[in-house]
Formats: sequence, structure tokens, C-alpha cells
Amino acid sequence: MKPINFKEQNMVFAENQKEYLPLPAHKTKEGQIISCWKMSFRERIKALFTGRVYSSIHTFNNGLPPQMLSVNSIFEKQK
Repeated sequence: MKPINFKEQNMVFAENQKEYLPLPAHKTKEGQIISCWKMSFRERIKALFTGRVYSSIHTFNNGLPPQMLSVNSIFEKQK
């Protein structure tokens, strides 16, 4: 999977940090960060058959913030 640009994005994390991929995101006033990821064809087939997606979060030994994965756009719900 790779992070992709999307219509509602208003910032990019790690834009000039070579050790990380740039992360296009939408940041709300409340501090919620939303990003959009696209699966390759092979990843889509694998997810179809396994029904699994893994998440890797670097917390640097701090607390784990609340998270959610979804196939639905949060922006569609707000319209």
C-alpha cells in the first residue's frame, strides 16, 4: 500500500524527510489526522481472500493514540 493524494488533504507530513515516505493528510482543528492509501492489484486480491490488513504504528514508546481503518471515506459521512 502507498499513501496517495486526495481531494480533502490540507498538508503533507514528512515532506522533506528522506527516511520517511511523504504522507498526504487532512488535519482537523480537533487534531484528527486522515490519510488515504491505495492498494496494488496484488494487495487487493490478497485482502479479498484473507480479509486482513495489518497496521504498523511507531509510538516511540509513548502511548498508543486511538486509530481506525476503514474502506469508507470519512468525508462522505459528513456530507
